[in-house]
Amino acid sequence: MQSDTATLPAAASRTPLLAVEDLALRFGGSASNVVDGVSFDVAAGETLCIVGESGCGKSVTSLALMGLLPMPPAEIVRGRALFEGRDLLALSRREIGKLRGDRMAMIFQEPMTSLNPVYTVGDQIAEIVRRHRPVGRTEARARALEMLERVKVPAAKRRLDDYPHQMSGGMRQRVMIAMALANDPRLLIADEPTTALDVTIQAQILDLMRELQQETGTALILITHDLGVVAEVADKVAVMYAGRIVETGPVGAIFDDPQHPYTLGLISSVPSLGERGGRLATIPGMVPTVDRMPAGCRFAPRCPFADAACRTEVPPLAEVAAGHAAACRYAPLERHFGDVA
Repeated sequence: MQSDTATLPAAASRTPLLAVEDLALRFGGSASNVVDGVSFDVAAGETLCIVGESGCGKSVTSLALMGLLPMPPAEIVRGRALFEGRDLLALSRREIGKLRGDRMAMIFQEPMTSLNPVYTVGDQIAEIVRRHRPVGRTEARARALEMLERVKVPAAKRRLDDYPHQMSGGMRQRVMIAMALANDPRLLIADEPTTALDVTIQAQILDLMRELQQETGTALILITHDLGVVAEVADKVAVMYAGRIVETGPVGAIFDDPQHPYTLGLISSVPSLGERGGRLATIPGMVPTVDRMPAGCRFAPRCPFADAACRTEVPPLAEVAAGHAAACRYAPLERHFGDVA
């Protein structure tokens, strides 16, 4: 995919709608924090993409924000997540239940396992509406129809009474988007919403989400490992590795001037549509498990630039340019290694 900045949704306001500050989370009995010192923010109308390999803590972070992690075994070690001035991490289950599906909503990766197979899609959307709005069955069903039409489900009136198994993967994902947006949330978190779809349907879903976001001004946090998707939709990017944010900045800065070796490796490993000049670059090794987290920089065992200090010192997330920060002792990289990109 090619970046098309002309179509990126502009943030309605740069005042953060959600501000996550120094979030640390672990599971009972684990030796290290599975999410460690994570900070980011997103404004109304803005798209933040959180990117990284599987196992980097992206989904766990989103589930913690939505209050969907069982506690215990999960435990918030420290940090805040201020949403409309309220700390999501300090709310009771009842309080966050009132927000979830109303002021904030989530789209999950696999709609076939997220939708209830024994209820029609119309009933499932209507249930979300009735949970948070003082409306009757008729009004809720009318809203469900309106939402299916809004997400461009063909023959929406007839499909209201379909069950999830009667729909294609792309149509089920549209239903998930309809459910998430049914109550006009201020914040939408989408966890790998296009992973199971073919590239044509993927493009349609991304276009739909972008169009709806521009209409509503919803803040969007998109979790993905697909840098093509990031280039297509992001305003800002947070690169996550082994539970930590290692680089963050505007999408243009991340792609044009990556300042963390992990970000550099991710971008270098993306196939090009141009003439092939050799083998694709790879990042050796794997993301460490939570019980084997390195003591210093967690990327050091896989980093081509790491030295002894990298293996003992935790690098802070430091600004390398306006709005662009990287957690690397050697950033900016070109100062030490020349044109590494």
